[in-house]
Amino acid sequence: MWGFFEKLKKGLSKTHQGFVEKVDQLFLGKKTIDQDVLDELETVLFQADLGVKTASELIEGVREGLKRGELKEPEKVKEYIKQEILRILKTGERPLSIDFSRTKPFVFMVVGVNGGGKTTTIGKIAHQYSSQKKKVLVGAADTFRAAAAEQLEIWANRAGADLIKQSKGSDPSAVAFDSIHAAMARDMDLVFIDTAGRLHTKVNLMEELKKVKRIVGRECPGAPHEILLVLDATTGQNAISQAKMFNEAIGVTGIAITKLDGTAKGGIIVGITEELKIPIRYIGVGEGVDDLKEFDATEFVQALF
Repeated sequence: MWGFFEKLKKGLSKTHQGFVEKVDQLFLGKKTIDQDVLDELETVLFQADLGVKTASELIEGVREGLKRGELKEPEKVKEYIKQEILRILKTGERPLSIDFSRTKPFVFMVVGVNGGGKTTTIGKIAHQYSSQKKKVLVGAADTFRAAAAEQLEIWANRAGADLIKQSKGSDPSAVAFDSIHAAMARDMDLVFIDTAGRLHTKVNLMEELKKVKRIVGRECPGAPHEILLVLDATTGQNAISQAKMFNEAIGVTGIAITKLDGTAKGGIIVGITEELKIPIRYIGVGEGVDDLKEFDATEFVQALF
């Protein structure tokens, strides 16, 4: 676990510089907090990709604390911000717990825009379950992107998972259908359905995803058990609007945030949690198979601060 914490700390270093260090610089040499410092703090929070709503609420909290005389010293303000961020993130910390005796196969439908890391995320989670001796099947239902099935096949092989695919351009719902039936026939524990992040045709992506979801639910009652949205942290505020869009269309049940190691926008995880109230299941800080872990709010805040 220590190894991942170090990676997380290193991965969040740009976010730390763009946010925590700026707060420290702002407070440097200040004995008390006045209106000018408060205005500057507001700017820092808004630029930290925490999301407008979160930044506003944090500033409001600091103002209230100042009025009550509780947050006069900069150190107390910083601690207040840290604890508030932790409180928000704690609400999003809900790891998946699967009871295979009751739900088998457990079906993941994995969604998100292209380039966000869907396929890699599937590969890494599949690998985690395979390591626990679970039987995993992966369905390549992103039939629009030429390289999608090949990429998924590489990951499936690494994870020791079965793969169901069809020719490029075939109906994604048909792949989903085949995947569910193959999983049932082979007594699989888990099924991952990879989906398209954009379509080259005039077909509406969300309608396509709704159809896949319908077929999966029809062939396996209760499925998909998890609709996992994969978001790329480097997209910052854009990730919030993506999440809203997917959630409104198909109802997202969990989020995986990737590429936290390549961005100064890691604070976006706070905004996503606060605004969407959807559990953050996984965070990713690298390309390696072990660089995706279940989200731990305390660990994240410690690494950030």
